[in-house]
Amino acid sequence: MNPHKDDKPSIYKRVVLKDASPYQYLKVCLELEKSSTRLSAVELKHFIITGLKSLFGEVGASLYFDILKYDRDTRTALLRVCSRGLVKLWSSLTLLGFYQKQKCAFRVMQVSPFLLALTANSRELQLD
Repeated sequence: MNPHKDDKPSIYKRVVLKDASPYQYLKVCLELEKSSTRLSAVELKHFIITGLKSLFGEVGASLYFDILKYDRDTRTALLRVCSRGLVKLWSSLTLLGFYQKQKCAFRVMQVSPFLLALTANSRELQLD
């Protein structure tokens, strides 16, 4: 007599989490025709919201994102966006072409679901 005959077979369930991180982080740089132009963090956020609104309407303008860090001199920002809004934010940044009647372009330098990954860039690493 088999003592395990009445036992139910083991059930294994494979769980795959796609984009398990709730946020994505972007390091972006705003390049302007006149390099002397300075923007505050508030002006930058308003500019990005304007781009979202022009591409996706009022619903797009309500996309939740934050400016975690901003360097006014280099116009480099660290943005946090919910994972499901990454494509909308990125595409609206790509299509912004003018700021106060001067040509501009956002350069997306790094993207990661981990904030720590944006602290260093191996392309800019200088060894002594």
